Amino acid sequence: MSIFITQGRFVQEALRGMLAKPEDRAEAVAKLFAATGGKLLSYYMTFGDYDFLIVSEGPDEGVATSSIVAKASGGVAELKTTLAISSSDMKGAFAKAGSVAAKFKTAGAKA
Repeated sequence: MSIFITQGRFVQEALRGMLAKPEDRAEAVAKLFAATGGKLLSYYMTFGDYDFLIVSEGPDEGVATSSIVAKASGGVAELKTTLAISSSDMKGAFAKAGSVAAKFKTAGAKA
């Protein structure tokens, strides 16, 4: 399964709702990922450009579905999801890419 890092912002109505009735959103987010074939690994509230940061595990389509549902619910905005790859997996990807890159000719290159 792939690891994803998702950042987002709450809309003003959601923030007002959490002020009126504080809750730990990690449980709801965990259920959302579970329903789409994924797993919530970490959920953080953040200060700065984004209000929260989520680390999740799952299939690409599961994370995409979770993001669509979260945004369509109207509670969040500006979702950004990034695929995370472990250092050891990236080492293997670089090794494989190196042998392919040596044979690849860029557009307009002389043969």
